[in-house]
Amino acid sequence: MEEIYQHYAKTVYHFLLARTGNDDLAEELTQETFYQAIRSIDRYDETCKLSTWLCGIAKNVLLTYLRKHPETEDLEGDAASELRTDSAEEDAIEKISRIELMRKLHDLEEPYREVMYLRALGGLSFAEIGEVQGKSENWARVTFYRAKEKLRKEEL
Repeated sequence: MEEIYQHYAKTVYHFLLARTGNDDLAEELTQETFYQAIRSIDRYDETCKLSTWLCGIAKNVLLTYLRKHPETEDLEGDAASELRTDSAEEDAIEKISRIELMRKLHDLEEPYREVMYLRALGGLSFAEIGEVQGKSENWARVTFYRAKEKLRKEEL
């Protein structure tokens, strides 16, 4: 299990970071994900990639956390509030811009939204996104490009 953790912890962490926008929470939920994976390793039937199975567990761990902590409705807002700039005016503009971006990302349909979250907020490579989604690296690149084009069209 240590080898599995070393190989997949970064992927799971970035998956959760993309969804929460909070480093500490993503780390905590990553640990819980691997704890749950150890408890249910006998149910892994190898019909999907291990990374996909772990991200499925991570998604369930996050949903459980959100049900138990309803006060964390807008996790992305927490990430925006951590940004600091030189002036209050710049800080307000940055926060509005980030909130607006999050709204636009949230309005994207799947799989565009998920790919944008994983790439822009989670920092995953296209290969990692493809692996998490059970698709190819090229699929992740094309989907990301199409999502950017959709966002660009909304700007016009």
